Amino acid sequence: MNKIASVCVYGASSTQVAPVYREAAAELGRLLGERGLRVVNGAGNTGLMCAVSDAVLAAGGTVTGVIPHFMVEQDWCHKGLTELVEVGSMHERKQRMADLSDAAIALPGGCGTLEELLEVITWKQLGLYLNPIIILNTDGYFDPLLEMFRRAVSEHFMRPQHAALWAVASTPAEVVSLVYSEPRWDAEARKLALV
Repeated sequence: MNKIASVCVYGASSTQVAPVYREAAAELGRLLGERGLRVVNGAGNTGLMCAVSDAVLAAGGTVTGVIPHFMVEQDWCHKGLTELVEVGSMHERKQRMADLSDAAIALPGGCGTLEELLEVITWKQLGLYLNPIIILNTDGYFDPLLEMFRRAVSEHFMRPQHAALWAVASTPAEVVSLVYSEPRWDAEARKLALV
């Protein structure tokens, strides 16, 4: 079982998504908070990011938000987090979030969330991030991306072993279980990075 103190959660900032996504995000936040885990996220004050943060805090957990200064200037920042880390750029934000986490969880989201998920998977493939990466596939949202991953493997853009870079959960409870049970990646696996 993994020793987990802090998890990075990527998720949408949109306020227009269906309630099923917000409910799953809040449930995940509650479960993480009840375990006393620190959640690291992008410090947003809207969407699934906010739903996770509010639920973690309500359940007694802590949230560290990492946000670029320009977003603070736009007033996109959650003002009730345990800790707020301002950084200079989006690149620095993503690196800091990964550095602070023992696992990464991706909730449904748009380009930003997808980019964060794909970058951390790439880092893991290269042996730069060794922790579990869990995709919460609420309502089948990630099905097309998961099919793209399968195609990448079947057409030899990735090795079959690379399908173990991430795990997929259909419920928040399953996410929490996988965070603790998914094996850490071996840095030596970077020898497999090239296909």
